Amino acid sequence: MNLETLGLFGVFLAGAIPWFEAIAVVPAGILIGLDPVATVVAAVLGNTITIFLFAYLGANIRERWLKRRVAKGKTGESPKFQKALRAFDRYGIFGMAFLGPILIGTQFAAAASVAAGVKPLKVSIFISVGMALWATGIASVMGLSGLVF
Repeated sequence: MNLETLGLFGVFLAGAIPWFEAIAVVPAGILIGLDPVATVVAAVLGNTITIFLFAYLGANIRERWLKRRVAKGKTGESPKFQKALRAFDRYGIFGMAFLGPILIGTQFAAAASVAAGVKPLKVSIFISVGMALWATGIASVMGLSGLVF
């Protein structure tokens, strides 16, 4: 296995980790010299897997977080999740798909959208497409600015 393949595997894994996001991993992968197209594909695939997981497990995740917070003596939703629900109330699924990757993270946008009543498949597709557009846009801007290619 060569270094490029290892690097792309690392991009894939990092894209799957909540808070790292494809839009944060893509610039890092490109700056270390990985192929920009392959970097975007790897990061988007990794991130999409966790978007689907959070969307389909959104209700369960929310219940577990609430139980854990109550066990720690805290009340209500976490500030991050409250922010996600406020964002959903304000922008809807299209806003979450477009703004979720940069405001609250794709996984939390997916979980909040499902918790707000949107079907998991719709949430997964819209947020994944939004994240892929952001990642592609970032890679394109880096290419146009002369940072890569």
